[in-house]
Amino acid sequence: MTLFPIAEYWWFYALFTVFVLFMLALDLGVFNRKAHVVSFKEAAIWSTVWVVLALAFCFGLYQYSIVQFGEAIARTTALEFLTGYVIEYSLSIDNIFIFVLVFRYFGIPAKYKHRVLFYGILGALIFRAIFIALGSALMQFHWVIYIFGAFLIITGIKMFFSGREEIEPEKNLLIRIFRRFVPVTHEVDDKRFFKQIGKVWHATPLLIALLFLEATDIIFAVDSVPAIFAVTDETLIVFTSNIFAILGLRSMYFMLAGVINRFHLIKYGLAAVLVFVGLKMVWLNDAFGGKFPITWSLAIIVSFIGMSVLASLIFPSTQTGEVSQAASEIGD
Repeated sequence: MTLFPIAEYWWFYALFTVFVLFMLALDLGVFNRKAHVVSFKEAAIWSTVWVVLALAFCFGLYQYSIVQFGEAIARTTALEFLTGYVIEYSLSIDNIFIFVLVFRYFGIPAKYKHRVLFYGILGALIFRAIFIALGSALMQFHWVIYIFGAFLIITGIKMFFSGREEIEPEKNLLIRIFRRFVPVTHEVDDKRFFKQIGKVWHATPLLIALLFLEATDIIFAVDSVPAIFAVTDETLIVFTSNIFAILGLRSMYFMLAGVINRFHLIKYGLAAVLVFVGLKMVWLNDAFGGKFPITWSLAIIVSFIGMSVLASLIFPSTQTGEVSQAASEIGD
């Protein structure tokens, strides 16, 4: 039995969506109306804003749940939101590696990266909402839980043993189909996604980069959405924690892109998180009477990520690959 059935809390989803759209409009229409290079300070401020908003929402959800359901359930609800937020925010770090490489591959000038990421995040929000709705419907069947759990375990193991994949947008199916129907220019013309050459409109590298980022995010969503469902079966918590993490991804990119190569071991922490949440779905929840303690889950996930970050700093990488070169160009 869900605490926040959609039929009763449709108004909350509507208000939350209006809030998200307002913040995005404020971002693009006021603070970033003119194309410019996003500085580390600006990115750090916006990252802080998004984290504070997420924590404020968590506190508000906690206070509301106390009134509606009592202290014990309210505490669990708040911890589930926080755990889901940490999972999604952590898994988003892997997106940053992709962002760095894609922008370098297409030669996107630094002052236009915010525009590409803005629309990329907007598309990601739409796709995540669709994935969450589908996941919520599928989770009604108990056997789906085991399928999702097994998938996360396999994905985590593959991530643990895989190397950093090369970025080859030209081989992406979506990009190849798009090029068959729309002519593409290799020149970046201001901040526009389309450029008219003669009487024919051509897509610019900004649009191709955007399409590739959207396709990549769909792949990431296949991992991240089931991972949050391993923490809670409350669709409202899955939706809001996921959206808050996605909203903070753009500013996190501008803050970390220059140093992301230093966290070369974080993929092992992310792999461990995926395996752990997969085990929760296929075994641990049943072993603990239907629900693995949420406090333990939060502590384990934070420990995995924290240890991988610490290990990256203690044992720095001696390689200077493509990501390292791209990161050094973030302010160009």
